[in-house]
Parts: sequence; structure tokens; C-alpha cells
Amino acid sequence: MSDDGQPGPPAGGRVDFRAALRSCFRAALDGLAADGVVPLTADEMPALLDQVRQTADAKFGDYSGTMAMALAKRAGRKPRDLAADIAARLAAAPTYADFFLPPGDPVGPGFINVRVRDEALAAALSRAVSDPRLGVRGTERPETIVVDFSSPNVAKPMHVGHIRSTVIGDALARILRFRGHRVITDNHLGDWGTQFGMILWGWKHCRDDEAFAADPTAELGRLYRLVRKVADAKPEELAADPAAASLAARYPEAGREVLAETAKLHEGDPENRALWERFMPVCRAEIDRLYARLHVTFDHWLGESFFQPMLAATVDDLVARGLARESRGAIGVFLRGDDAPPLLIRKADGAFLYATTDLATIRWRLDTWKPSRILYVVDHRQSEHFEQVFDAARRWGLSGIADVDLVHVGFGTVLGEDGKPFKTRAGDTVGLEALLDEGVERARQVIELGAEGRAALAAEDRRHVAETVGIGAIKYADLSQNRTTDYVFSFDKMLQLTGNTAAYMQYAVARVEGIFAKGGIDRDALRVAATEVRIAEPAERALALDLLRFGEVLEDVEADYRPNLLTTWLYDLAGRYSSFYDTHPVLKAEGPERASRLALCDLTGRVLRTGLELLGIGTVERM
Repeated sequence: MSDDGQPGPPAGGRVDFRAALRSCFRAALDGLAADGVVPLTADEMPALLDQVRQTADAKFGDYSGTMAMALAKRAGRKPRDLAADIAARLAAAPTYADFFLPPGDPVGPGFINVRVRDEALAAALSRAVSDPRLGVRGTERPETIVVDFSSPNVAKPMHVGHIRSTVIGDALARILRFRGHRVITDNHLGDWGTQFGMILWGWKHCRDDEAFAADPTAELGRLYRLVRKVADAKPEELAADPAAASLAARYPEAGREVLAETAKLHEGDPENRALWERFMPVCRAEIDRLYARLHVTFDHWLGESFFQPMLAATVDDLVARGLARESRGAIGVFLRGDDAPPLLIRKADGAFLYATTDLATIRWRLDTWKPSRILYVVDHRQSEHFEQVFDAARRWGLSGIADVDLVHVGFGTVLGEDGKPFKTRAGDTVGLEALLDEGVERARQVIELGAEGRAALAAEDRRHVAETVGIGAIKYADLSQNRTTDYVFSFDKMLQLTGNTAAYMQYAVARVEGIFAKGGIDRDALRVAATEVRIAEPAERALALDLLRFGEVLEDVEADYRPNLLTTWLYDLAGRYSSFYDTHPVLKAEGPERASRLALCDLTGRVLRTGLELLGIGTVERM
């Protein structure tokens, strides 16, 4: 990357054609500005170069630049005339001819279309085949990025609502690491809130010691669900649960008493603290087991309890700096004037709030990890909360706050096929484990009823395939959606072997594996020998170009934190490969043609597998 922060020419033997072309466009635009054709500032350049992208229709070329239309009015020229000027300067850029054919005449209102030279494409493909990184360049400006995701309340079972934060956050962390960033993942557990007050109260009033001894997790879950109904005292819930109704009648002040138990825990009450320390390993073991099934890991588990000792000092410092003050007995940060509700950081009863913890957490992360970015992968309904917390953190003037990008990576809601939040038939939130179990069972049925050859799988293999396909289907169905929108959850659709599903993608990988198993091909030897991959047919060229766009897609995912850009690209790549494979013999080809097509197949399988791995989705050898 150049000193001005714009994409530079290819480096390290890996070719990113889009980055190379953007570098040439930058030279053309710099010349345009230097000659006084149109005034440009350095701040404008990134947005202009972002308009150099893949063409919508391959018949017009491989890449297209559209900035002439935006600049024409300022230059006082017609868009096509300005586009012709830019194209002439583009062709004269120092490295342009190494990679691209001369641009043709501008198309339409001013599109500048460019085609990659076939020899440059073949050379880049040959290098990618033998490259552990598949030809993908890493970022030339690595950053330290904290990804805060999942963050369940540990005293209650994880449910379907946790799936989005967990899989989106994990995918982003994997992709950012592959891009070359130093990524720190943190599961900011809810391990100190009112939910523990409910369990503490339930433990003291209605626990079942035998049930706890037999299954601690189940008993704590029962206590939480029971006491929540009692504390909330909603008539419809109590009417549907005689045990809760009876308990509510005996303890009419249960809601207040739960808050008292929570306060005692926070104040260091020996009994409640001892119970909390007894319950935490049980709660952690349960969620650890679910994360293991999801193949999700974290670098840190710094929950609310870790930051509890810092909260009083956080409030005191904000007050001392004149940023927070008392209001009706509580303390808040007034971000929008005296007439608007403040961001509360301490209640009138002395209890702290989520905002207090979030501010203390930001301060600690800045002091300890010194990140360039902190991503919060949290439900979009928390947008206002994070907007206020980020504003308060910046006004606080923390060390390093001016150099960090605080980002709320929001996401929509998981809906049932009735268009309402996904719940069980009884109206309860679907438990995450039940969701995973059903996905695996449905995948097992698909495998058992599958085509000839699947029956040959050993029982243990079938279990592994069912687990991989079932859980992969759930994760992919989520990640393939635009994260900012709600989506409808449907097992029937997500387990289809056609369409944009994990099962289809996993089957595509298995098809590639089948070629090499059938031909008895030594893939390591193939990669070493693939020094001159040939691209003779249009389908070969189209597949090769797609494969070499892997890095571009990952860059685009990072730019807007949207994993669905990767799922869409992988699906298109699988379709491109299928078109190539169905029309061009591979094992029956001969000589250099056979070696080249095997190299294309090998690279396709590795790219598909790596792409799925970056999404946190496993693959199998056979399906």
C-alpha cells in the first residue's frame, strides 16, 4: 500500500488484480488533478477507487471503473469524454500493461471496462495453486481488532437468539485473522446480573438437592425459569404454571427479594458470593459444551464480574470530570442536554448498569490491548445504547480513544415461518441445544435417504457427517443473510442440496474430493508440478478469474462486516465450477490439459473449503 493509504501494486508474488487496477486508476486520477482537469483531494480518492469493481456482465470485461460520471460535472465535460481521458491515462500507468489489456472505448454513460491479460491470469493461477494462502494477499496495514461477541447470560440456557451474535462474530474474527490482523476475541459474559439474583433466591426457597446432584445444569435452569415467572408476576404466565403460581402466592414480594439477593452478591455477601462461585463452573461447563459443538472459541472470557471492581471508580471519574451528575437520586451522563433522558450509570439504589460496565470495559481494553477497532456484535435493538456509550466514551477523553474505531455490528431477528420471533409451539424461546439437535437429526435423515454411495458410510462416519452438515446448515443459513435484516428460519430450506445452502457447498467440496480419490491423484505432487497452468476454454478462464477474486471478497467483507458477501461468492464459485466440470473432462483429459484442469479442481476445492472454514463451517470427504 502506498504512503497515502491507497492500494498499491501487487507484492509478495501474490496478485490482487483489483488492487493492481485501483493503483493504476489512482495514477490516472492523480494525473488528471495535476493537469487541472478536475480538482481532487486525498480524502476523495478512496471513494473514487472503490468504484473500480467487478463488471456486472463479463461480456464487457473483468473490471469496470465508473468514477467519470461522478467527476464529469465538476470537470465541465461530458462523462464519456472524461472517461476516455481517464482510460488513456490508465493505459499509461507504470504497471498497467503487465496485467491488463488496453481499455476499450467507454461504454454507456462513461464505464471504463478492463480485461485481465490471459497470460497474467494463468501466471497468477499457477502461483496460487502452490500457495498455502491460495494466492490471497494479507492486508498491508494490520491492526489490533477486538471482537466482542456471543456474550450470553450464563445463569440461563442459551437459546436461538444467541446464534446470530455467535456465528457472525466468529466468522468475522476468522476472516479478519486470515486477512492478517491481530484479532482478540472476548466473550463478555453476563455473569453478574439479576439472573443470578433469581437463581440465588430460588436456591434458598425452592431448590431440589437431589435434582442438583443428578444434573446441576438442569436444576439451575429450572430455578431460573421458575423464579423469573414468580418475580415478573405476569398473570398469563402464572396461570399456565401452577408451581410458579403457588410460589408467587407464598412470596408476594419475590421480585423485590430477587433484587435484594442481587445487591447482596454485588456487595460481597459471603453466602451469595460462595454460591456464585459454586454455580459458575456449572454454568460455564454447559455453555462450553455448546461452543464446542459450534466449533467456536474465544481468546478471553472477561464477563461483567471481571469489571465489577472498576465500576465505582468509573462513575466517580465521570462525575469528577463534569460529564455525569445526579438526577433524581441516580447518576447519568447528559449527552443530549438537560431535557433529554441521560445515559444512566448508577441507579438511585446504588446499582450499576450495563452502560457503566461497557464504559469500564472500553477503558480497560484501550489500556490493555490498545486496539485500532473494537467490534460489538450485538442485536440491532441495542443501537441507541451503543451510540450513547460510544459518545460518552469519547467525551470521557480516555487514553487512546481518538485512535480507536468503536463499531456496533448490529443484526436482525431470527423469525419463525409465521414471521414472528422464532419460538417453540408452546411459545417458549427455542433452546440452542434443541436447535442444534434437530438440525443434526434432519441432516442424518437426508444422509440416510441419500443417493447411492452414502449408504456405504460407516455408522461413525454418518454421525460425523450429520453433525457437520446439520450444524453447518444452521450457521450458513444465518451467515448467508444480510446481517442487518430479520430472516426466516427454515430447516427444510437450509438442508437442501441445491441452492445457496451449506449442504450444497459441502457437497461441492465432496465432489472435488471424489475426483482425486477416483483418479488416485497425489495432490501435493500436483501442486509442485503446476508451474504452467493453461487456460484455453472460456469456462476455465471464468473459473480461474473467480478463484483469484477470493482476496477481494474478504476485503469487501471486512469493509462492511458482512459475511453474506462471502457466502454469495462461494455459492457463485461452486456454480462456476459445476459448469466447468460438467462440460470439460478432467480425468479423461490428456497431457498438459489434464494437469491444468486437475490444478483448477484442486484450487477450487481448497478455496471452497477455506471459505467455509472462515465462516466456521466444517466440510466432509464424502456425503
